[in-house]
Amino acid sequence: MSASVKSDNPNIVGIKHMAFAVRNAEEALSAYSRFLCVPADSTIYEYEKSRNRVAIFNLGEIEYQLCQSMDADGRFATWIRQRGGEGLHHICYAVDDINAALAHAEANGGATRICQACQVYGSHPHPEGFVAFLDNDAGGIEIEFMQVYTPEELETYNSVTGI
Repeated sequence: MSASVKSDNPNIVGIKHMAFAVRNAEEALSAYSRFLCVPADSTIYEYEKSRNRVAIFNLGEIEYQLCQSMDADGRFATWIRQRGGEGLHHICYAVDDINAALAHAEANGGATRICQACQVYGSHPHPEGFVAFLDNDAGGIEIEFMQVYTPEELETYNSVTGI
């Protein structure tokens, strides 16, 4: 048994979600339902702004997102074509301080990139929290940070709808 590895980035508190690029959200959800007993009636959301359909459910304490582009040239459809198949697109790491997490990543050679859904660089509000994407990946997997809103911040950012 190998020793566990812990990040020295003190701001990472866990995994918020894992997003998978899929061709068809319903079919992917059906497979997860059959093999892992995910409720088949899990919600599939349509995000008009980013032109995605996303099946969302939890396995254990981790949220899964099965992401389908609504357009042939969309973010996930393009990723699938470039990679030759469906798969893990990005992992969103929950952080307690997004600016400190980004500063730590930048001090180690990281750089932020544009959020493809919002067309914004760096940290910005999303429906659930402040998010930012790194322009770097780890093993071909994109890295996202999210500082989930406190109840007070949720009141302030309650008007942020869709991605």
